Amino acid sequence: MILFPAIDLKDRKVVRLYKGNFGTVHQVAEEPLAVARSFYDAGARHIHMVDLDGARSGVRENFPLIYDVIRSSGLKVELGGGIKTELDVITVGESGADRLVIGSAAVANPALVQYALGLYGDRVAVGIDCLGGRVRTAGWEEDSGLDCLEFAKRMEDMGVGNIIFTDIATDGMLSGPSYEQLAALQRAVKCNITASGGVAGLDDIRRLRDMGLYAAIIGKAYYAGKIDLAEAVREAGPQA
Repeated sequence: MILFPAIDLKDRKVVRLYKGNFGTVHQVAEEPLAVARSFYDAGARHIHMVDLDGARSGVRENFPLIYDVIRSSGLKVELGGGIKTELDVITVGESGADRLVIGSAAVANPALVQYALGLYGDRVAVGIDCLGGRVRTAGWEEDSGLDCLEFAKRMEDMGVGNIIFTDIATDGMLSGPSYEQLAALQRAVKCNITASGGVAGLDDIRRLRDMGLYAAIIGKAYYAGKIDLAEAVREAGPQA
């Protein structure tokens, strides 16, 4: 199973949120590139980055920091946040990022997903952020009214091969992932599924690995000192 330690950026700072609430934002580290290099030293070979400002406003003020990580960390960067237009798709796709993540725009403009797939194929992932079984958009602040599993099936039918599933209720809470929802998603689609939200320790890594998931994102548990990334990498297995 691939591990994606996470860096979320807001106002050019490494931050974390609780349940996606921007009112809870707090800085957890200073220099994104230094954090990314520490991930590499621990054995990670991938990183999940989110431009929170881009997700809310579409303004890419954090992009110079992201580009430093892409260019200098040695990690394969999976990047999301604010990919809303064809120009955004091209900007991220040509930046050197290994994978681009389309979130809210996949709900509002499915044609953008089709456009991205046409250009970048398997380098495209769709982020499905759910609360109470329904897809949330606009930085998790709006209820789309769409059922998460039905939306995942729709994306798979379009040709999406990679889904990042976040249960907002568990994000940043160190309460464990939503195993039942992840299992339901595995039954619903054949896509590569990345679990996001709730990972609290090595037991979660082992359980997600044994479920046969493609990947897991580690955020709060790392910054809170609840999980040793090097140990987590060893439990997860070879990092492609």
